[in-house]
Amino acid sequence: MKRILITRPRAQADDFAEKLHSAGFEPIFFPVIEIRPIENNVELEQALASLNNYDWVVFTSVNGVDVVFNNPSLPKGDRQAGDRGLGARVAAIGPKTAEALQARGVTPDFVPDEYVAESIVPGLGDLRDRWVLLPRAEIARKALPEAIKEAGGIPHEIAVYQTLPAQPEPDGLAALRSGVDVVTLTSPSTVQNFTAIARQHGLDPLHLPGNPLFACIGPITEQAAREEGFTNLMVAREYTTEGLLEIIRNLEVS
Repeated sequence: MKRILITRPRAQADDFAEKLHSAGFEPIFFPVIEIRPIENNVELEQALASLNNYDWVVFTSVNGVDVVFNNPSLPKGDRQAGDRGLGARVAAIGPKTAEALQARGVTPDFVPDEYVAESIVPGLGDLRDRWVLLPRAEIARKALPEAIKEAGGIPHEIAVYQTLPAQPEPDGLAALRSGVDVVTLTSPSTVQNFTAIARQHGLDPLHLPGNPLFACIGPITEQAAREEGFTNLMVAREYTTEGLLEIIRNLEVS
């Protein structure tokens, strides 16, 4: 039975782990990041109090959705979706982000076919002199706000959560020391933190026991992995955990 290391935050890993187990793999939890909302976020509170000033709100992750909808400054009617959702058109990058919005009663107006930030701008229409709210991670890539600027829009990027290094669980660390078959990587921050944590515990991330493959959720994560020196890489064709599961399953028949 192939052993698959899951580096996502523990709270977001259960569904993926269940799917791996059902497919005949042994999932191993090894969270390398934790998500922490930014407290006393005055800039976010002010933006949520004036959502009608924005033409679009673009959510790039489930984490951003969670922080916005859990913020008490979001008007009650908006928390319940109402007739116009958030008072502006809403875009979501990736099906999981769209599902998180739908679970709160908001159906995205646009979800790009390719689940990377740069792909969303063409679907937002004419952005000239239009404000776009971007509730994002503190260390988010700048490609999306730059693309909005190039299209004539006015991006208002607000850091709403931090991506912090996590302490590895003893069982996960023991599994990594004994050898796993695949390490899954779902963001540049998981790449960077996995690398740092491995080194902190006396392991060479580029030469791990068992010589595992590194399964990247998409090309942005793959690029981050290559920059760290990883070469034993494979990339999901669909940039989701389902896409990761597909390429891991393909290992069994290749």
